[in-house]
Amino acid sequence: MGVEWLLVCHGLVTAVVVVSFLCGRWPIFEGTFIQRIHHFLTFGAYDYFLRFVGAVFGHKCMDAVLSVEYYCCDRPNPLLQIIYIVIISVTYYFVAKSCFAYIPGYYISGIHRYTSLLAVAVGILLFLLTSFSDPGTVNAENVSNYISAYPYDNIIYSEKECSTCKIPKPARSKHCSICDRCVARFDHHCGWMNNCIGEKNTRYFMAFLLWHFLICLYGTVAIGLVLAGRLRELRVVDILTVYYGIENSFLDLAPNIVQWLLGSYNTQILLMVFLAIIGMLLAGFFGYHTKLCITNTTTNETFKWQDYIEWQRKLREAKVSAEALKQSIDGIHSEKQPSSSKWRAFFKKSPLEDVVVVKNNVYDKGFFHNIQEVISPFSARWSFTQNKLKSR
Repeated sequence: MGVEWLLVCHGLVTAVVVVSFLCGRWPIFEGTFIQRIHHFLTFGAYDYFLRFVGAVFGHKCMDAVLSVEYYCCDRPNPLLQIIYIVIISVTYYFVAKSCFAYIPGYYISGIHRYTSLLAVAVGILLFLLTSFSDPGTVNAENVSNYISAYPYDNIIYSEKECSTCKIPKPARSKHCSICDRCVARFDHHCGWMNNCIGEKNTRYFMAFLLWHFLICLYGTVAIGLVLAGRLRELRVVDILTVYYGIENSFLDLAPNIVQWLLGSYNTQILLMVFLAIIGMLLAGFFGYHTKLCITNTTTNETFKWQDYIEWQRKLREAKVSAEALKQSIDGIHSEKQPSSSKWRAFFKKSPLEDVVVVKNNVYDKGFFHNIQEVISPFSARWSFTQNKLKSR
């Protein structure tokens, strides 16, 4: 019994650590222990480690650690790509080793031995496609076409020059400091892909997220069917009810069945929990990026809009406050008016509550147009190529 509870605790701790690390900055976790664990994992632990290295081994060793950090975090490197290949390969190995012996089973056919391998192969293919495809590099040859494709809105984008590339900077583009290039319709730099996600490869990135979510869902359900088949084939329910006299009800049988599964198939249970957690995280990421695609917004633009809206809100609040102050000063100098009800003054709405800043996204041209722009980016269209030939 102690081993089963140890496995349960291990699974819960793993789930908390994974969720905290990947989702700790989400607004829903603000002010919770998840956010504090995320801060410790992403900043606090490393800061303490640097202090320890500096105190014990000196500044030269600390400089060496910082140089490794610079290579891993601020320069293109295949570290996370290798980790991805290791994770998906090791996971598939353990799934095959622990479950293929029971396939075909009572609830699952033998074809899943091959479809699972095919699913993983397609996932790796999408990973390679996203990693090594051009995200939409802006250069002197195509910059005029991108400027025509993405006009400036003069709200969060205005005409300017990239200080690094020394070329005009099209709207919705950004110079990636890691890749050292300007990327059209820049979304973000993905460390797992060792590549930027931009105008040309957003479609591959979305396909990657969706397919890997489906792989995790498929693996979770398949392992669940394997375990359900073992329960049926070994007649565990009959043994518990007939030989051990346990009541044939869900509440009575569930704890005993869970205990039996944890004792006999703990590897499969851990794999199923792992795939379920990763699947939920991928579903969240895919949902978030789907919302961005539907509204024709990028991750980079969400931060720009947040800064713009916050600046506009503060500006309008300042104007409202100045107007209210002017009115109060004018009221002091004017003739005395009949005093209004104290209750009316108490419940009177503050003019600051009326301050509303509307997001005017000129690139949002409707659901179908926005989806088409992701599936068929401007640079892949015939008109873009023709304009490029004319510009020469």
